[in-house]
Amino acid sequence: MFRLEERNHLKKKRRKIKQVLTNNYITMRLIMQRSGRIVLLFIIAALPVIASAQYTSKKVSTRHQAYTDSLRNVKYDYVFPFLGQGAYKEGFDIPYPFGMMGNFIWMEQGVTIDDLQLGLLTDNLDIPLTDVDFVEFGENTNTSYSVNVRPDIWVFPFLNIYGIFGAGNSHTEVNLESPVELKSVVDQRMSTAGFGIMTAFGVGPVWMSIDANWTWNKPELLDRAVNVNVLGMRLGHTFTFRNRPDRNIAIWVGAMRASMGTETVGAVTLADALPPETWDRRDEIVDNYWSWYDELDPDNIVDRKKIEVADAVLTPIVDRIEDADGSATIRYGLQKQVKELWNGVVGAQYQLNKKWMLRYEAGIIGDRKSHLVSLNYRFLGVKKKE
Repeated sequence: MFRLEERNHLKKKRRKIKQVLTNNYITMRLIMQRSGRIVLLFIIAALPVIASAQYTSKKVSTRHQAYTDSLRNVKYDYVFPFLGQGAYKEGFDIPYPFGMMGNFIWMEQGVTIDDLQLGLLTDNLDIPLTDVDFVEFGENTNTSYSVNVRPDIWVFPFLNIYGIFGAGNSHTEVNLESPVELKSVVDQRMSTAGFGIMTAFGVGPVWMSIDANWTWNKPELLDRAVNVNVLGMRLGHTFTFRNRPDRNIAIWVGAMRASMGTETVGAVTLADALPPETWDRRDEIVDNYWSWYDELDPDNIVDRKKIEVADAVLTPIVDRIEDADGSATIRYGLQKQVKELWNGVVGAQYQLNKKWMLRYEAGIIGDRKSHLVSLNYRFLGVKKKE
């Protein structure tokens, strides 16, 4: 009797073990069958947002369920973005891969200047760049505006690459405090070319973008282009229209970091460098210069060095100002940088449909102030070969 009960107990135990193994086998088959989909979902979980707030998204609201279901039935036969078909099968809505954006940008920011060098070129003089590191500056500002075009392409649903090509004007005010108070104003045209990349992360209507670009800006009076690097981070929310899931309004806040190549070398005539109010003060400027010069002590090693530099380059420049010789060319070299690298931004975008978007962004927090208005047009591009 005991043996019979033991055999029955062993049979029940074997059936239980078999059932567990069977369940594990079924589970493993389901995992293997869906592994490709799981990998794809992991990749596009980093949902991208271009700086214009158009991004690959998956609707989480049930009111857009019909639209999401329709995306799964899309036959996407275009070359870009790669993995586009897989994204649609999982119910993700991806932007059209190709775009052309037109931008107008106005910006004002403080600039710091160090390691100044000056030289002079006239009919009778050719003075090379000379260190004048004892010159002291006050508040210096640069105001610029530009118009540029930005072609872009979504290489993957989570990665956008773009170019930047444009032109504009730059207005720079430099305030000298010592050895004399003097204001220099330079207006010049500039051209811009560069490239950038963008990626982001998002869940439903909430997104975060990371955007970096590198541009080379060539003012007409500088010998070489100035490299400018911009890093932008934005956190936003997209509000989708109830009956138009392809139409939305996005708002965001963020931060932008801008830095520039520090070395600047160029040349400008005195007529272009000094505004009319400075010429009107030329007698005062000349008197103040010689008062400063006469107070220098030749027996003091620091002052003696200043006298040598003044005799070499500053006095000839002051003589040109006294003679109202606007044709004299000032050579200059310096190290410059923006006053504050970071500033805060706020922005909004209206997306009419998947083809047209209108955007505005303002830099309002920090030393740098900016306004940007852009219009973006997107299209599908080239189909895959059959």
